[in-house]
Amino acid sequence: MSNKNDAIKNAIAQIEKNYGQGTIMKMGDTAKIKIKTISTGSISLDQALGDGVPRGRVTEIYGPESSGKTTLALHIIAEAQKAGGTAAFIDAEHALDPEYAKRIGVNIDDLLISQPDNGEQALEIVETLTRSGGIDIIVIDSVAALTPKAEIEGMMGDSFMG
Repeated sequence: MSNKNDAIKNAIAQIEKNYGQGTIMKMGDTAKIKIKTISTGSISLDQALGDGVPRGRVTEIYGPESSGKTTLALHIIAEAQKAGGTAAFIDAEHALDPEYAKRIGVNIDDLLISQPDNGEQALEIVETLTRSGGIDIIVIDSVAALTPKAEIEGMMGDSFMG
């Protein structure tokens, strides 16, 4: 049993060395951590989610086409902005309607928006924004539209072939 415990201690030490103290821990070693949240704009949904969507985490909103995923994301952006936060919208679908976003309550003048050419570009933009530390929420609409550059180039090549 000692070898197993030593192996775990060594693994934890390596993870903390690489990623910082507190990156990994036993749940029982610390008091309950209160994770900050952003409201969804819906009291009942916030209650179901434990006060809203967690900050600093990846949250995927999943559902069929036209089920309200983008609308919910825009409501969350509006709530983040109302609280003084900065939001970014990565419009991989190239379909964001600014007037609709404004009607929902999004401050479109302050909303950062990107319409990337491919999936790699979108993820590089997200990484740069995340590393800046100045963004409170980033929405990617949608993950399914993050087409790899090679696939796009392949489709273009196919469309020009005889």
